[in-house]
Amino acid sequence: MDTAVGYLGARVAPKGGAGLPGPTADERDATPHANHFGAAALGSVNWIVASLMTSVAPREIVSAHSPDSDDAFMFYGLATKKVRSSKVTFRHVLEDIESLNRKAVEGLYDLSAISYHAYPYVADKYVLMASGSSIGDGYGPMIIAMRPMEPEELKGKRIAIPGTLTTAYLAAKLFEPDFEAVVTPFDQITAAVRDRAADCGLIIHEAQLTYDREGFHRIVDLGRWFKSTYDLPLPLGGNVLLRSLGTEMQSECCRLMRESIQYALDNHDEALQYALQFARDMEPRLAEKFVGMYVNHYTLDAGEVVPKAVQKLLDMGFEAGLISKRVEVEFVR
Repeated sequence: MDTAVGYLGARVAPKGGAGLPGPTADERDATPHANHFGAAALGSVNWIVASLMTSVAPREIVSAHSPDSDDAFMFYGLATKKVRSSKVTFRHVLEDIESLNRKAVEGLYDLSAISYHAYPYVADKYVLMASGSSIGDGYGPMIIAMRPMEPEELKGKRIAIPGTLTTAYLAAKLFEPDFEAVVTPFDQITAAVRDRAADCGLIIHEAQLTYDREGFHRIVDLGRWFKSTYDLPLPLGGNVLLRSLGTEMQSECCRLMRESIQYALDNHDEALQYALQFARDMEPRLAEKFVGMYVNHYTLDAGEVVPKAVQKLLDMGFEAGLISKRVEVEFVR
């Protein structure tokens, strides 16, 4: 604003230069438009100043997601401000997925990662984003134990789970309805099984790649089961936006999310280095494998397959009495 005023309000040197006499009265009368220049310039200044003073500041969007390497990879462009907008700024909040599910029920954050299992309970407040999904295409959460076991033996067992609103829990209940859930923080599930606080553990995140080196046995891979049974990928988590943001703001957030993911894919090495700090001491080779599993073409855009898979999963949950209401999934771009 000061620059604009200084530029347009600069004095014009008198005719003849500094120290020389200015124009005569006759000369001033001979240039009738000269007297209007000052008013025109002043009007321009006033218009610019008013425009600057009334310009809309970018809206801050509070964006909540898990402190995991795949989420960090997706949000790399936004978190490091490689991807920007004149309309929106982001403030990032990191919490475990079950906490995010619970807070989404309250409508706490503008943009939040959630488990797809939680969507029926937040659909009145949120709409799903077409970008940012974590999809297990033939792989996914696993149930593990300290000894080899047949899947049929899971009946009646105590299984440590990462939360009752997680998609992993929903899939496990669809696979085997009869077990006792022991709610456990996701990063303490293997310890709970080892300490015999539970017979089995339902593992998510990086534990899917490290369980065997810790001496555990896989009983079932729920993503593989879902794919082989229904010929669909298992939709685990996605991003949601508050409905109250309105369509224009939702569209801008979707664009930025998509560009952030694309930026990470296009700048894979630097994005992976950033994501490694959230990999919980996982060696880079395994962290890269994990990111590759859950940041894929479905993550960039859900297409038609992901909405179909989400609807199938939630309908199954409703029909089995695991979800209290039936919902139609709604994605925005």
